[in-house]
Amino acid sequence: MAEEEDTRIRILQSLRGKICEGKNLGPCSGPNRQRDLCTFCTISLDQEEVFRTKVFDKSLSPFYGEDFYFEIPRPFQCLSFYVFAKGVFQRDLPVGKVSIRKEELCKFSGKEHWFGLQPVDPNSEVQGKVHLEMRLNELIIENGSMCQQLLVRIIECQGLPLISGQNCDPYATVSLPSSVTRPNSYTKKSNFPVEEEDIEKLEIKVDLWNNGNLAQDVFLGETRVSVKILRNDHIHRAWYLLQPKGNGKSKTDDLGSLRLNVTYIEDNVLPSACYTPLRTLLLKSPDIKPISASAAHILGDICRERYEAVLPVVRLLLHHSRLVPFVSAITVLELENTQEANTIFRGNSLATRCIDDMMKIVGRSYLTVTLKPVLDEICESNKTCEIDPIKLKEGDNVEVNKENLQGYVQKVFSSITQSSSSCPPLMCDVFRSLRHMASKRFPDDPHVQYSAVSSFVFLRFFAVAVLSPHTFQLRPHHPDLEVSRTLTLISKTIQTLGSWGSLSKNKLVCMDVSYQPLQHFLDEISSNVSKESSGVEDSVVLKEGEIQKRAQGRKRIGKRNFKKRWLRVTNRELSYHKHRGKEALCIIPVKDIRAVEKLYESAFNRKNMFQVLHSEKPLYVQAGNCVEASEWVEVLSQVSRCNPDRLGTFHPSAYVAGAWLCCRSLSDSQPGCKPCTPTLLANLQLDIDCDRETERIFSLLTSSYSKLQKMEDACASIAVYQGPPREQDDYSLFTIQDPKETFHTVRQITHILEELQREHDTRSGTAQYGSQENPIVGKTS
Repeated sequence: MAEEEDTRIRILQSLRGKICEGKNLGPCSGPNRQRDLCTFCTISLDQEEVFRTKVFDKSLSPFYGEDFYFEIPRPFQCLSFYVFAKGVFQRDLPVGKVSIRKEELCKFSGKEHWFGLQPVDPNSEVQGKVHLEMRLNELIIENGSMCQQLLVRIIECQGLPLISGQNCDPYATVSLPSSVTRPNSYTKKSNFPVEEEDIEKLEIKVDLWNNGNLAQDVFLGETRVSVKILRNDHIHRAWYLLQPKGNGKSKTDDLGSLRLNVTYIEDNVLPSACYTPLRTLLLKSPDIKPISASAAHILGDICRERYEAVLPVVRLLLHHSRLVPFVSAITVLELENTQEANTIFRGNSLATRCIDDMMKIVGRSYLTVTLKPVLDEICESNKTCEIDPIKLKEGDNVEVNKENLQGYVQKVFSSITQSSSSCPPLMCDVFRSLRHMASKRFPDDPHVQYSAVSSFVFLRFFAVAVLSPHTFQLRPHHPDLEVSRTLTLISKTIQTLGSWGSLSKNKLVCMDVSYQPLQHFLDEISSNVSKESSGVEDSVVLKEGEIQKRAQGRKRIGKRNFKKRWLRVTNRELSYHKHRGKEALCIIPVKDIRAVEKLYESAFNRKNMFQVLHSEKPLYVQAGNCVEASEWVEVLSQVSRCNPDRLGTFHPSAYVAGAWLCCRSLSDSQPGCKPCTPTLLANLQLDIDCDRETERIFSLLTSSYSKLQKMEDACASIAVYQGPPREQDDYSLFTIQDPKETFHTVRQITHILEELQREHDTRSGTAQYGSQENPIVGKTS
């Protein structure tokens, strides 16, 4: 088993992007045209909703502005974006959808596109796959002649959708022209007499349906298979993806369009040992002199136009405690090229991008503790703060608005300047280094030691979080227009505080801000003086949301045993509440959690279930979707990973009617029948998978291989001719201080890339077409 773990490839999927805006939503004419649509968008993996925007009021061209990011924990066929009209007294009505098949996502990666909405047709809403067996048998009939008999067996189905939140109750129909049968179960055989001359022409059609009992049966998908596949092999067994009726296409009125930014990433992560050479080379970067000849700096140089290139390097160096020396070295290089103190760290350089990413990773809980309470108040109080005479509404009082704005600014300012004890030590280390290097570079400027720090902590950290709180998980959704305007005004004030060099005491007075607390705050987060601390770790909310909880101790399985609850996990405790903001109905200390594992669907006939095993009875929870379930399991596993009493085994099903459904053991105290999932020892707040980050760096270097070759040529040219090359335009984008050292590193990178590519080619064999991992895309009607 250990050997298998050492050789397997992990396929990790993630999706990030933005639902930007809609345009002319709804039918453009006819009785269904509505002028005041209140709409919202959802994202679905196949037919499972995994993300939802807030409702946008009364606009046919709404600006949603909702960012999304999540790991995709399961295989999927199609990514869909739905637009719904919010119903007041009835259910929400679909306006239209954008569906992109998984294999087509790469066409749209990283750029905004307008997509026309397609109709939402029940016959096109399909997901899942079916395992079929077909065979031709020779049969002697009554007159003694031979004929062919076609046998079709439906072995099983996987990935079928939930119906009304429950697992569906499926059945199949199998048909040939003028011949239909309806098996009672998947394993029942369907027999068809077939003439020899018809084999080339015939195809079987398999339809999947959900048995609605008293309601109407729901179409789940279809597939068609040509009988001639049995010409050379009289037995055919394969998996087929379910398809929509008519390929899901139908003519319709113009339903409007949706502007989306979608980036799908699939990382094929090799065993850890494969990445040792590249990882070692990258981790040596802070020690290379000059720093521009290091592998990390070369990556930033050849991928400077790709915003995502710096993040995996930052995460890798961060995990191995090598980020601060690397940032210090590239900051010295940037300061050497900075001529005036008042322009310090204003560009989008490798140094500023590294520090930006570091603050976003390390400072998440710092932002939550510092800004979330005051931002919640601002977003929920709905006080008008508009002070621009042109933008004032009728009845607005500019003096009242100004007073509201000053009050909010003061609260935000106070929250920030009193937060130094919560500032993460790593951020303080970086700020201290910046302060020292800036003072050394501009010794005659008394303000530069503060502007070096304030340009990051105010301009690039707090101001950005105030402007877009939803991006930093400080608010669940993008704020509405009026609140967004208020946050913009507050953010501009915070940005002004970052311009320390041009900041006078008079300006601070105009903003109703005191100079002394501001300077004291910057001193505390960037000096060698130890910060005052209570010694008690702040309670930080790691995740919360609505779930379905099974009543503990119930012996029967039933729908009534599940109730909606608000689940909340902090670094100290797990609790559930009747509603958000209400007192806890149950509190489980994190130190008492012994395991967190997913449950088989058969346990309670429900998907996306997991269990929290602790000192009392297990807590059974159903998450809203597969993404939510994986996130809950991940955060609970990480927060409890160091508990001394963690279990080694667990039961993946329920104890019902005196027996465990998984192993049939009769004792409810019987040790588990399945090993617990190993939890990587990682920093919970950082959540860094080093092998995955190194694989991403490999992908970035590989995709920029031509630039790597150009850099190698530039180094050779400069080293030979001891001067600037003739091809100045080709080489000017590269920072080459020492051509020989840089050439040596580039050659090392090239060699490592070739070795890693061979590892991928050797291990990444495509699964056989028609297998469970690589099902056939069948025909459609």
